[in-house]
Amino acid sequence: MDTFSTTSMLCRLDEIPDGGATAIEGVAAADGESVIVARRGGEVRAWLNICPHAGRRLDYAPGMFLLKDELLICAVHGASFDRNDGACVAGPCRGERLRAVPVDVRGDEVWPAPAA
Repeated sequence: MDTFSTTSMLCRLDEIPDGGATAIEGVAAADGESVIVARRGGEVRAWLNICPHAGRRLDYAPGMFLLKDELLICAVHGASFDRNDGACVAGPCRGERLRAVPVDVRGDEVWPAPAA
């Protein structure tokens, strides 16, 4: 499991479009990976920006994601991931899932959640 600094805020809530997603760069302590943060109102979910199919980023341009209904779609091979749990529901990596990044929303800020 990747470890993240819990002493640095990831982003402000208003930096994530409501109903959309963006990428936060260089937050994984282990490897400086990009993290996808998706928002619906005050609820935020996050995953490493790595498709389990080919190890490539999911965004078609930095921080720009293909979203349709409840799906986050990999721009490279079209794998479709459920925005609620990161499970691949269609495409070449069906049955796999995105690697979750636990986050906490504190007021109008998004922080990495402390390790359990």
